[in-house]
Amino acid sequence: MLMDLLPNSKTLRSRMTDAELVLWRQLRGRRFLGLKFKRQKPMGRYIVDFVCLERFLIIEVDGGQHQAADRDVARDRYFEGRGFRVLRFWNHEVLRETEAVLERIRLTLLEGFIPLPGPLP
Repeated sequence: MLMDLLPNSKTLRSRMTDAELVLWRQLRGRRFLGLKFKRQKPMGRYIVDFVCLERFLIIEVDGGQHQAADRDVARDRYFEGRGFRVLRFWNHEVLRETEAVLERIRLTLLEGFIPLPGPLP
């Protein structure tokens, strides 16, 4: 199944929407809170737009093609059942309210997170 998704994920990475590109510029290269994000990542039977595996957070950026809410609900439950939190944003939110979207992501990442203690001196 994963092998079937790899060519699709590569195609999706090369054809990102404007909203996905805006968000990716903020998330890539550990620019956002020093965390690593991956884009168009095959996970299980799905390809997620963005994922931070360190914090079990998936971010989906949806356009008009995502009017099939039933499929999105099933997909979100699939990931939530595996311990992930899923944030969904509309394309226009990312494009028009980028700072608010980033703040929501930041708050979600920090919510309930307890850093591990460093090594003892």
